Amino acid sequence: MKLVVAEKPSVAQSLAAVLGAKVKKDGYLEGGGWLVSWCVGHLVELAQPEAYGEQYAKWRYADLPILPAHWKYDVAKDKKKQLGVLRHLMEDKRVDAVVCATDAGREGELIFRLVYQQVGCSKPILRLWISSMEDAAIRDGFEHLRPGADYDLLYQAALCRAGADWLVGINATRLFSVLYGDTLNVGRVMTPTLALIVQREDAIRSFQSKPFYVPELTCGGFTAAGEKLEDKAAAEAIQTDCDGKTAVVRKVERQKKTVQPPRLYDLTMLQRECNRLYGFTAQQTLDYLQSLYEKKLATYPRTDSQYITADMQATVGSLALWLWQNMPFGKDSTTAPELEGIIDDSKVTDHHAILPTVEIARTDLSALPAGERDVLMLLACRLLCATAQPHRFEAVLAVLESEGHTFTAKGKTILHEGWKGIEQAFRASLKQKQPEDGDENTSRLPELKEGQRFEKAAATIREGKTSPPKHYTEDSLLAAMETAGAEDMPEDAERKGLGWKQTALLSEPDPAGY
Repeated sequence: MKLVVAEKPSVAQSLAAVLGAKVKKDGYLEGGGWLVSWCVGHLVELAQPEAYGEQYAKWRYADLPILPAHWKYDVAKDKKKQLGVLRHLMEDKRVDAVVCATDAGREGELIFRLVYQQVGCSKPILRLWISSMEDAAIRDGFEHLRPGADYDLLYQAALCRAGADWLVGINATRLFSVLYGDTLNVGRVMTPTLALIVQREDAIRSFQSKPFYVPELTCGGFTAAGEKLEDKAAAEAIQTDCDGKTAVVRKVERQKKTVQPPRLYDLTMLQRECNRLYGFTAQQTLDYLQSLYEKKLATYPRTDSQYITADMQATVGSLALWLWQNMPFGKDSTTAPELEGIIDDSKVTDHHAILPTVEIARTDLSALPAGERDVLMLLACRLLCATAQPHRFEAVLAVLESEGHTFTAKGKTILHEGWKGIEQAFRASLKQKQPEDGDENTSRLPELKEGQRFEKAAATIREGKTSPPKHYTEDSLLAAMETAGAEDMPEDAERKGLGWKQTALLSEPDPAGY
């Protein structure tokens, strides 16, 4: 008999249903040759400083830094009962192996291993590694359980992360709190992110807005702009020179451009998009996504990949085809999904990009909570966009001259909507209409030719003021965190910035509790 340890009771119930473990016990389920139990988040955690000596119960400068020679661990009082259940099951003589079925990621590995170590278990570990809670994925995962030793380095990485958070959080928080006589929370990720916010707010407060003036020329049903000027008198002089005079087209440049489909979502990009479109916080997005994962409607949330693997092509292709035919923002498409651009095995590590699952075809979406439905629809839209044809347009730049002054006009002509048509249809369905991304002027210019003349052009001045940097939103803050300090890191660094796992910082204290 094998013992399966999940991270949450809800996940354990889904696993047990597939395995046939239907008999409910106190803290676990049994049946079909399986025992299925669960942790309750972090059952075992790093101990607080006072566990290393009574003197650390008080915060004193003389005791710093606190550098444990060996880490100690503790169990919260409200979690000791479930730890006792797991201890009993791991010691059960019927159990010949323990299956780690916590979330397939670094923190999930840590949650299981600390429990395994705490109870002193020495039975073989097998690892369930799945990216979807669909029944088929669960069955396939149990048919291909991997040796626990394959994930020893993942466990070591998790220990390093936890230790680093503890050392920085405990010591830096106590140091600054003692020096300044107030509780000042300091964390490995929290503090550099706070620095980003403070720097931006300082830049906003110290910003001095300056007026600017742009001479403009209206002729032939379009407007061309001159150089942005700080001197109003200079702009007025240009207006006086050109108003009612002839404008001549000196140059017309046409350039055909292609915008490739966007990549699939990783967690950070999904959180940024949900913040921009729906106003969700990073934690709200993760919560909605986690719920969809547990309902078998979305794949594993905590991923930094934006691609799928080649062996997923048939399944994802069928899913995309169903979405083309059934989603309101995909029904106008006349082409089949193109999967080549989203397949790259070399860019998928622990988990592939976040996707809806085939369960979407068997689910009454109207019955889902609004937040979950919004996230799921966004995932569906992104899969359609990522497998659609490129967006193509012709950019036009016209340079006009009047009385020795130069003006430019920009416009573009859509040649093929491609994936942009799907995105626009999706955005049109939102309650609050969202502005288009990008800086391209979407106005259409008339047919212009070099040497073309416009008589009696009207000259005006557009006035404005320079704007300070914008306050961070969670969208822009997550983007800044991804690249924070990148200029100080070597070119060959595997990852730069604060990393994609910064989500926790926007919703939770550092793991050390500071």
